[in-house]
Amino acid sequence: MIRYFSIFLVLLFSIKSFSQTINNNTIVELTKKEDSLKILGAKILQDEFTSERIKADSAFTKLFVRALKLNNSFYFPFDSVISVSKLYAPDSSFRIFTWQIMINEQEFVYHGAIQMNTNDGSLKLFPLVDKSNLIENYDDTITNNKSWIGCLYYKVLMNSFNNKKFYTLLGYDENTDTTSKKFIEVMKFEKGEPLFGGNYFGFPKNDSSNKPHARFVMEFKKFAGPKLNYDEEFNMIIKEQLVSETNEPSRKSTLIGIGDYDGFSWKNGKWVFEKQVFDQNNNSNPPFEKNQ
Repeated sequence: MIRYFSIFLVLLFSIKSFSQTINNNTIVELTKKEDSLKILGAKILQDEFTSERIKADSAFTKLFVRALKLNNSFYFPFDSVISVSKLYAPDSSFRIFTWQIMINEQEFVYHGAIQMNTNDGSLKLFPLVDKSNLIENYDDTITNNKSWIGCLYYKVLMNSFNNKKFYTLLGYDENTDTTSKKFIEVMKFEKGEPLFGGNYFGFPKNDSSNKPHARFVMEFKKFAGPKLNYDEEFNMIIKEQLVSETNEPSRKSTLIGIGDYDGFSWKNGKWVFEKQVFDQNNNSNPPFEKNQ
C-alpha cells in the first residue's frame, strides 16, 4: 500500500499531460495493473518452458483487456510494459499494440489489438488474430483484424488521398530459425473496421517487382537486420537492398543487406518505388534509424 501511495505522489507531477482526460484514481488502478503486466510480459519472453510462456500470455491478455476497459485508458502509456510494441497513430485516432510469443525456434505467434480513441473514453477494441499459418501468399492477400498477418509493428505513418486517410505500418516478423521478415503494410478503416493491405504500391514497368502487391515483404537471413524505415528528411520509406551471400537469390536464408538503398514515396495514393536513393559510394547520408 505504501508503495502505491508513493507511486501516486510521483504521478502527481506528471499527470498534467493527460489530467483533463483521465482521473487520478484510474491512474493509480492502471499503474497497479501495469506492474502485473510487466511481470507477465517478461515471462512471455523469457520463460524456459513453452507451456509457461503460453500460460503467462493468456493471463497477460485477460489482464490487459481489463486494464483497457478502465475509462480513458487510451491516454495511459503503459511505458514499463516493454514486451509490447505501443504505437499511436499520428492523428491520435487509435493506437496499436503488438507482441509475440515463441512456441519453438520454428514458430512464433503474434498477438495484438487496435484501441480506438472514443469521445466518451469507453473501450472500442479490435483484437488482432494471427492467421499467418493459413495465408499462403502475403503479397496478394487483403486481411482484416480477424485474419491478421502477425508481426511486431515498429512504425505507423499517416497519409491522405481523395480525402481518405491511410495508415502505413512497418512490421517485423521473427518467422523461422533461418529467416526473418519485414513488412510495409497499408491499413485503412472501411465501415469503421480495419482493413490491411491493398493496391498501394507502384513499380516501374521494367522492374521485376512490377506486379500487384497487397503489402511489401522483405525476407532475409536470420539476424541480418537490413534497414526498412521511414526517413523524415527525405519523406520516404527507405529499404536496404539485399543480395545472396552464396549467389542463390531464391534462397531467402542467404540474403543480407549491402548498404545500398531504395525508397518508396507516397504519390497519388500509392507508395511509388524509387531505385538507388542512397548508396555506400555517394555523398548522401543513408538512414540508420532506430536499428530497423
